Amino acid sequence: MFVLGLTGSIGMGKSATAKMFAEAGVPVHDADAVVHQLYEGAAAAKIEAAFPGTTTGGKVDRQKLGARVVGDTAAMKKLEAIVHPLVREARDRFLAEAEKRGAEIALLDIPLLFETGGEKDCDAVVVVSAPADVQRARALERPGMTEEKLAGLMAKQVPDAEKRRRADFVVDTSQGFDHARAQVKDILQAVAKMPKKRG
Repeated sequence: MFVLGLTGSIGMGKSATAKMFAEAGVPVHDADAVVHQLYEGAAAAKIEAAFPGTTTGGKVDRQKLGARVVGDTAAMKKLEAIVHPLVREARDRFLAEAEKRGAEIALLDIPLLFETGGEKDCDAVVVVSAPADVQRARALERPGMTEEKLAGLMAKQVPDAEKRRRADFVVDTSQGFDHARAQVKDILQAVAKMPKKRG
């Protein structure tokens, strides 16, 4: 089975692109969705133990947790040490199940793929991109997003130009859904002929 990694900075259209792969019949593992599930279950007690007062009714309160860890490198590392192994387990289960079902390609949708070294678990990487002005306008349309928040998020992400340089494929989402969908189709045809890179 060929494992494709999908990543892209905020406002680039990564979620919409992941849906296009799913529509094409590719099983998609959404790392963000897994974190949400963990915050409502498996990780909640561990996070409460590490950061008392950050859960309510057995679920992580993202606002309270954010207030405790954002901007605090040591706290962030502590949180990642709890969450990352659980996300990895979920990913491994997903891949094993996809392979068992006979999937030829599986997609790992991981926002911080390069930041966490996740590209080494993939046979090829797809980066979703758009011009900076398009990205900014889209990101600022999100509820609660401010210029300051956006600047903070972008400072933590590998710059778009660097992501594109390290990608095997780039999907440009600035020209509408049909154009992006055509690129997804081309990628799926290309990877069918590519050798696997993973160890």
